[in-house]
Amino acid sequence: MDNAQLILEDGTLFKGKSIGKKGVAVGELNFNTAHVGYQEAFTDPSWAGQLIVFTTPHIGNVGCNAEDEESSHFWASGIIVREKPTHSNYWRSCLTLQDYLERHQVVGIAEIDTRALTKLLRTKGHYSAAIVSDNSDLKQAQQRAREFNEVRCSKLLEKVSCKSSYQFSNKLSTLHIVVYDFGVKKNILKLLSEQDCRITVVPATTPFAQVEILKPDGIVLSNGPGDPFSYTEVIEIVGLLVQSAVPIFGICLGNQLLGISLGAQLEKLKFGHHGINHPIKDLDTGKIFISSQNHNFVISEKKLPEDILVTYRSLFDYSIQGIRHKEKPIFGIQGHPEGCPGPTDISSCFEHFLLMAKRLKECQSTLG
Repeated sequence: MDNAQLILEDGTLFKGKSIGKKGVAVGELNFNTAHVGYQEAFTDPSWAGQLIVFTTPHIGNVGCNAEDEESSHFWASGIIVREKPTHSNYWRSCLTLQDYLERHQVVGIAEIDTRALTKLLRTKGHYSAAIVSDNSDLKQAQQRAREFNEVRCSKLLEKVSCKSSYQFSNKLSTLHIVVYDFGVKKNILKLLSEQDCRITVVPATTPFAQVEILKPDGIVLSNGPGDPFSYTEVIEIVGLLVQSAVPIFGICLGNQLLGISLGAQLEKLKFGHHGINHPIKDLDTGKIFISSQNHNFVISEKKLPEDILVTYRSLFDYSIQGIRHKEKPIFGIQGHPEGCPGPTDISSCFEHFLLMAKRLKECQSTLG
């Protein structure tokens, strides 16, 4: 491995060794505490525009394969790891981590003190940074890090969303679900499909009128990357969706956009929630669930509208982890109920959502 350097926007420098493609990668630093599932993280569109700092030292031990991808694209801007394994040892492995990074043209850095870097992020909050593993000028790389704003730009959503509508499942089910693709993970679509429904996936900026023509029995607002405040066009669309009678389920970014459209405010966390060991409490039952999470924004406690009921809270910082409308068939979850990687404790959210859709459809059928 050749030498590489990680330079933060304030000039803080970490020296290490290059992995993956040689070059420069710029993004917002966020640490991931998961012990497993690195390939699912790479291909999760929610990581677009970010440099992933893995707190677990051993990343790459089980190699990579096509089955564990959450999309067909490597979305993270780059990766930062403590150790790079010299080989992978797992029967499902098709490529080593090095080969996988090279195939996707991804710049990475290994052999740095990720513990110290994580403590810095926990103490001081978000930083932009650049990984430099070629002969590029460090000062120029630092300037690029200072000017980096992709995660606060509306174009990031266009980058991760599908370009045209498509059918994920053509089952002969009468229940039709429309999924707004803000960077949807493959396993969300798989879990919906397993619940016996037809699924149409639409681009992030699909107008409300076009979705109305599809006559959905339910609408899912998917996960995705970036700053939800920058997605003004989508916020307007979701604002129209919540005025309809169609059941709506928001996941991660979808939950945040749902909150904004219902009149709530958002706030950016100091260093976000990124991992698969996050405990959340169901405020209705008192039951504790372990959840997979990947977000930097949450619905704020400030001026929370009276018609929004908080359903889940984080046991790390007591932030809002779930909401539902008191009268309409609308709810959201901040974590990832589909897991992948991680626990499936809250996968019952999909069953709850589809039950709402079925009941409304039966009611309309009876009245019609």
